[in-house]
Amino acid sequence: MNNTLPEWSLADLYDPAKDTPLKDQLAAALAEAEALSAEFKGKLNHLDANSLDGLLVRYQAISELGSKLTSYTDLAFAGNMTDADIGKLAQDAREAESMIIASLVFVEHELAEIDDDKIAALMADPAMARWAPWVRLVRAFRDHQLSLEMETMLIDRQPSGRGAWIRLFDEMSSSLSFPIDDRHVTEAEIIDMMSDPNPETRKKAGMSRAQVLSDNSRTMGLILNTIAKDKQVDDKWRKFPRPVSSRNLANDVEDEVVDQLADSVTKAMPKLSHRYYALKARWMGSDHLNWWDRNAPVPGEDDRIFSWDEARQMIHDAFGAFDPGFAKMAEWFFDRNWIDAPTRPGKASGAFSHPTVPSAHPYILMNYHGKVRDVMTLAHELGHGIHQILAADQGHLMCSTPLTLAETASVFGEMLVFNHLMQHTKNPDHRRALLAGKIEDMLNTVVRQIGFHNFETQIHAARQQSEVTVNEISDIWMDTQRAALGPAVILDDSYRSLWGFIPHFIHVPFYVYAYAFGDGLVGALWQKYQLAENETERAAFVSAYQQLLRAGGTRRHDEALAPFGLDAKQPEFWSLGLDMISGMIDQLETELQDNGSF
Repeated sequence: MNNTLPEWSLADLYDPAKDTPLKDQLAAALAEAEALSAEFKGKLNHLDANSLDGLLVRYQAISELGSKLTSYTDLAFAGNMTDADIGKLAQDAREAESMIIASLVFVEHELAEIDDDKIAALMADPAMARWAPWVRLVRAFRDHQLSLEMETMLIDRQPSGRGAWIRLFDEMSSSLSFPIDDRHVTEAEIIDMMSDPNPETRKKAGMSRAQVLSDNSRTMGLILNTIAKDKQVDDKWRKFPRPVSSRNLANDVEDEVVDQLADSVTKAMPKLSHRYYALKARWMGSDHLNWWDRNAPVPGEDDRIFSWDEARQMIHDAFGAFDPGFAKMAEWFFDRNWIDAPTRPGKASGAFSHPTVPSAHPYILMNYHGKVRDVMTLAHELGHGIHQILAADQGHLMCSTPLTLAETASVFGEMLVFNHLMQHTKNPDHRRALLAGKIEDMLNTVVRQIGFHNFETQIHAARQQSEVTVNEISDIWMDTQRAALGPAVILDDSYRSLWGFIPHFIHVPFYVYAYAFGDGLVGALWQKYQLAENETERAAFVSAYQQLLRAGGTRRHDEALAPFGLDAKQPEFWSLGLDMISGMIDQLETELQDNGSF
């Protein structure tokens, strides 16, 4: 493997050696926010379109500066979560940003309160036309917002309330150390070991992970209960009918659409995950899989280790075959130090692409080991990064894509690289292993995430009545995960603590269904792309796809999907993606039978 894995440079956000001290920039942003408040608070209902446009230009600029500086501190913290000084810097920045947001909260609050006829007249003026998608979203929360004083107080309390519990979870998670043989490893390393070819290594890794999470489950349970209770109180005051409803509104999607997604996937679990894991167990010469073997390499696994340069070239070729512009944007991340790839103690586990702000660019965090799955993860995050670059033209207030569409480019990027790998892999055993790996990735993205969603749904429902004990949390975890994975995967008592490692439950309750939404959407889009019969049709698809990504937060899911003839409100939409996974399992089963593997 290339031993010179890149580490990011955050100087494009903030350079301590050259820039005005961070605390002074935040103080200046706060002063601008307070000046804006002094000039306009209580007056938005009386502004004409030109004045309101000018106000929003200033509001966006102040908000973007605050987000830019906190993006810097958040990324620095993700790179080294055990450094107390960096942790303090990140917390100080979050508190400063909260003060800025509290000073500006009147803008959205008063916009929502303007009567319908007055806002319609304002939005009909050309000066306000560009703000229309954002204003619609702001006003969608009108029935759920509290008084301005209460909204301000909640923002002021965020760093010492929910934000503090998130920080506690992050710092605890990053400091966990997992004993294995005669050494201790990080979470990223222990997760990697659970896909090791040696079954004893996988078992040791699984047992170590389970024990460490069990040892910390009381604190993890307290954090989860506190986050759920905080949400319950917030939902009560805001009059949201269900715990998931506030997330759905933020995602610009109807409750019924999310219910349709969860119901469709849950009903399909027997023909997808249950069937696949039974198939995998037979392929590996058994009638079941222990939970720590769920991600075990299959026979004939392509165990190549791809250097960083090889991964880069593969992604360049795969993205470029779809659209040269996508390959060019991906290259920016490699050439300009926008990626942090090595695994190291104290670094956040997993991977992400942080959009930062439109005036800068996204940053990608990886924990790269060189396996096929790592290449796929890199493609996934680069898809996010390209999406974030394209959407940046919408400006700070409208570039953020709702979670229903946020996984579109990332999952599509994975499909491009998978397709490229399949085309360039001649060994039939390796091809079957690649197919199995893709099926597993899709099951993890669709079935497992809806399993997580079902877990969250039950946890938040139980928390409406009383605190949920660790044993009760673990019982719900076991029930929902057995339903998701099926009888071929043995989930014994050692699995009871593994709910404690999933950060989305803490960071953003009900985030996880977005992965399944995105995979289902991409399954439908991919089939449309595959049906393109000539270059003209392919070019039309690429153009429509680019427009979908460029839209950022300006289009709802229904509007974004209309050019492709797709409608997420219809059960048939979800069948497209689910049937695609089922068809891939059919293909694998047929090939294994023809090959005499069982």
